[in-house]
Amino acid sequence: MSNQALALSNPNVAMAISNPGALGTIEAYISAVNRLPLLSAEQEKNLAEQLQKEGNLNAARDLIMSHLRLVVSISRQYLGYGLPHADLIQEGNIGLMKAVKRFDVSRGVRLVSFAVHWIKAEIHEYIIRNWRMVKIATTKAQRKLFFNLRSMRPDGQTLDPEHIEGIAAKLNVRPEDVSEMEVRLSGRDMSFESQTDDDDEFAPISYLSDEGDHEPTTVIEKNAYDTLQSTGITQALTLLDDRARRIIEARWLQDEGGATLHELADEFGVSAERIRQIEAASLKKMRKALSD
Repeated sequence: MSNQALALSNPNVAMAISNPGALGTIEAYISAVNRLPLLSAEQEKNLAEQLQKEGNLNAARDLIMSHLRLVVSISRQYLGYGLPHADLIQEGNIGLMKAVKRFDVSRGVRLVSFAVHWIKAEIHEYIIRNWRMVKIATTKAQRKLFFNLRSMRPDGQTLDPEHIEGIAAKLNVRPEDVSEMEVRLSGRDMSFESQTDDDDEFAPISYLSDEGDHEPTTVIEKNAYDTLQSTGITQALTLLDDRARRIIEARWLQDEGGATLHELADEFGVSAERIRQIEAASLKKMRKALSD
């Protein structure tokens, strides 16, 4: 892993932490990590001391590997946000590695308790960066609302005014924020065209009006959008170096199934954390260029 991600950065440690794609399927990965042995309290203590006092990377590897099943368990809690389970696990694994680096056995707590915060924090940040509906979640209170509203809704039902007021008071947000977030969380994507070859299937394209398509403002907006999506992005990509451009193209500009952080990490010989940092910086630079 990279120095930015962990002082544990060593190819041997990185290779030891299997990513979900390495075994072919997510099910195979989960099955594999669930077979990894758990550590006793004494074993965990000895390994943590070896890491702290001697910088023993094999100890770090053993601590991480024995807790990969914890990441899988936590990542399942976030499947409802429409993001790939494999990516959630990869992000959680990064959080686990950060926890192992910072784990202090003298505090008297087990690594499993200490690591939960770091794993969840890494997954939360990944969801915030990638989920299109989280634009509302710009404050700490709104993020708390975003990640807690599903479980706070009684039996997953629509909230009534009394429940809305109660949740708003508990999470220190406005009732209208609760209502708006509920609508966003309840929404789902709908395909504009039919997803089958059945000519009789009734899809939105069959009944949505095309009136106004040739109205001047609409034409101008469409042309501007087309330019932004073609020439604009092409020009923005020229601002990046070769490695950054390869990462953006592989992650975001593929017709199907963009590359994962770990696949690119293997390609460039760095950590998934480093790939993510490059990706974030590159997207920021591109957004600024497109908005100028």
